[in-house]
Amino acid sequence: MTGFLILAFLILVAGVVAVPLASRFGLGSVLGYLLAGMAISPVLASLRVNVEALQVFAEFGVVMMLFIIGLEIEPKRLWAMRGKLAGLGGGQVLLTTLVIAGIALIDRQPWQTALAIGMVLALSSTAIIVQTLTEKGLLKTEGGEASFSVLLVQDVAVIPILALIPLLALPELGGAAASGEEVHGGIDLTAQMSGWLAGLTRVGAVAAVIALGIFAIRPLFRYIAKANLRELFTAAALVVVIGIALLMSLVGLSPALGAFLAGVVLATSEYRHELESDINPFKGLLLGLFFITVGAGIDFDLAGTIWTSVVFWAAVTIAAKMAVLLVVGWLYGLRRQALWLFCLSLPQAGEFAFVLISFAVGNAVFDQAFADQLLLIVALSMLATPLLFILYDKLIAHAYCAGQAPDEADTIDEDNPIIIAGRGRVGGIVDRMLDAAGHRATVIDYNSQHLENLKKFGITTYYGDATRPDLLASAGIDRARILVVALDEREQIDKLVRYACTNFPNLHVVARAKDRDHVYHLWAMGCRDIIRETYDSALRMGRSVYEALGHDRQAAIAMVDAWEEMDRTSMREIADVYRLDIPAYENEELLAKIRELKAEWDPKLRDAMDEIAARGR
Repeated sequence: MTGFLILAFLILVAGVVAVPLASRFGLGSVLGYLLAGMAISPVLASLRVNVEALQVFAEFGVVMMLFIIGLEIEPKRLWAMRGKLAGLGGGQVLLTTLVIAGIALIDRQPWQTALAIGMVLALSSTAIIVQTLTEKGLLKTEGGEASFSVLLVQDVAVIPILALIPLLALPELGGAAASGEEVHGGIDLTAQMSGWLAGLTRVGAVAAVIALGIFAIRPLFRYIAKANLRELFTAAALVVVIGIALLMSLVGLSPALGAFLAGVVLATSEYRHELESDINPFKGLLLGLFFITVGAGIDFDLAGTIWTSVVFWAAVTIAAKMAVLLVVGWLYGLRRQALWLFCLSLPQAGEFAFVLISFAVGNAVFDQAFADQLLLIVALSMLATPLLFILYDKLIAHAYCAGQAPDEADTIDEDNPIIIAGRGRVGGIVDRMLDAAGHRATVIDYNSQHLENLKKFGITTYYGDATRPDLLASAGIDRARILVVALDEREQIDKLVRYACTNFPNLHVVARAKDRDHVYHLWAMGCRDIIRETYDSALRMGRSVYEALGHDRQAAIAMVDAWEEMDRTSMREIADVYRLDIPAYENEELLAKIRELKAEWDPKLRDAMDEIAARGR
């Protein structure tokens, strides 16, 4: 028990220390975990920790990650991605395999080994790329979706690669072959079956996962939900993911593929968000552990001896894959920033390479010495990935943003007195209300898919980032009377309100606030017309509660009005002492004002409520 606690403490401390430091310097959490693993590698070696066994356990984080990804992709969206899956994904896997195999043949490797190397290195790291794209908010961009399509195909491609590798066995390495159980580290019920029966069994397992998702899992969660115990629902979520992963493993398929399919089937379930919130913490911890084990598993003695060769071949691998990605992405239609993101996201080797290399050794395709070198190349290419994202952030994205021509956004050919920034749940209603009263507004939104859908209904909305001064200028902000800030993100709202209030003092700015503190924040920026996004609905709910308690409609309305009058008056006084430079809980003047107003208003409000209630009886 003590040894386990020491190991857990050591790994957690390494991650807690390294990841914030890496993130602070713009390296990302993935590189932080890898560096943490490298830092504690000597300690783990002295404690005789089996890093490979720990890594097998940690790989379940990849399974959970794909389950959550599946939850976010409805079957209709997956079908809509079929072109990307076949063209981008299939083309990348096939071309990369051939190119890297050709390079290996030039290096005088046997054709069997060369082909196996090509298949192993053709795959990229789903864990690193999805995690990084999600952190940076790039997963749903054009380049991010293209990268995800390739990763999805690669995960599926693991299945035929596992079937092909045994066919490439070298006679001279025949003695190195291991049993299927030794290679997989588990039980494969299809190992002794004939080819057609094994294939039929695997198809049946996939069909079973889909059927369970449609017919069994929802009733299960409905039953569990009746118990009203959060921990029981979490346990049931883990049972589903682990059970599906186990089923896939038993038939020789990728557990990650099964988890993804289950997630897709449950994407339209009413329990989708609850499942995601329950699985996310486990996914994050296991993914972090996985990257730590990758860093800890690096053989530094061997790396010090052959480091020039490892660096050279890692660079060759990255360059070759980037060349293929460039060609495939260009042929598919990716351009400019999206093409660069696509090329810089996927040139590393992936986590499945560790499994495939071990499998190749067990099936007499690689000898152990060559496998150790290949593992170093894979690890180095993974370590280089965060650096490629830094290159994208600092050079590519910055260059395109800095030199982005105004005509990349829609050309705004209207000159209306009202500008609405954002046409989502809030901005859309405001736009419709204005239109109904005969007022025309210029509406700007950054969600291209949403805009395409609106066009089908005959609604004109301009594409672009409403926080960009040049776009606002083309919309006529210097001549506009009113700016409605209905954006979703607080940071974007703050940026636009600050710019508009600073540069256009005569412009009437109506701003959406996320909460009470945000109201004070926007007031301090100079905005004087601020609407809390849930405030009016909360007042209506309070009125309904008053009525449910027995007060008539007029009394309930009067009670709500009394409370709102007190709230608005006190907010105005508190806003005058709010400061942008310090948090509210450190502002002694603000805290004193709140205590003063509470002591003054609470008795008055209670007397007013009692009087209204008495009149209503």
